[in-house]
Amino acid sequence: MYNPIAANILGTAGAVCWSVQLIPQIIINYRRHHTTGLQPSMMLLWAAAGIPLGIYNILSNFNIALRIQPQILTFLSLVTWSQCKYYSSHWRATTAVLVASAIGTLLAGIEIGLIYALRIPQRRGVEWPMTMMAVLSAVLLSLGVLRHYWDIWTNKTVRGISFLFVFIDALGDLTSLAAVFFERHVDVLGMVIYGSELVLWLGVMACGGWFNLRPWVARYLKKRRTRSVEGEGEGEVRGNAVMMHEGVSSTSVFRTAGAADAPGTVMRREVRTGDVDDV
Repeated sequence: MYNPIAANILGTAGAVCWSVQLIPQIIINYRRHHTTGLQPSMMLLWAAAGIPLGIYNILSNFNIALRIQPQILTFLSLVTWSQCKYYSSHWRATTAVLVASAIGTLLAGIEIGLIYALRIPQRRGVEWPMTMMAVLSAVLLSLGVLRHYWDIWTNKTVRGISFLFVFIDALGDLTSLAAVFFERHVDVLGMVIYGSELVLWLGVMACGGWFNLRPWVARYLKKRRTRSVEGEGEGEVRGNAVMMHEGVSSTSVFRTAGAADAPGTVMRREVRTGDVDDV
């Protein structure tokens, strides 16, 4: 189903998603000043995954958006990795930046060298090097996400990772997957690369729903029930207080009136009147 317009639009959408996917995570790390739960090994694996993915996309003559996409992935992954080293490992900011820059330069050199080197077997019709690049990128991307699965299993919660980042990344995988589908030749390996990571991110979302959202909803409903019961109890106490207040007031009024008209008082008045008449 070749459609170059759809391929370019979806590829661009995927590139945009992958351009901003880690930005929410980077902002959250900066605001809270820690990266607890975020796996630096995941970020390093993703940075490395951008190299074979970039080689594969470039040598496969994918649209320009899909060629740029892996480079952005590597850059943002290294930025996030340097944050992990700064906040969690307590590296100096200059040390973290310099090491990340050195790793990025090394990875860029490897990618450029392999692009020129693999063009030779590609022209001769040898396909296994390209297959190896595709498989390697898929494995590295999957291992990066699976590393977070281990943290979820160990702590029984999804921690340290932005769900907005997960959603944007999954959306980027989905649009990139669709872009590959609309290329001139449907590339099965390309679909496996994006499809495998999409499935893993959906699993992280499901874990977030089970370990994070479900207990939160339960606590929220419990608080509402508690407030409702407390409100009813306060209403009953207030109602009883009003009834008791009214009872005391009514009794005091009747006692006052009764005291004025008490039989003893009338008798005393009559006796005094009689005494006057007798006199």
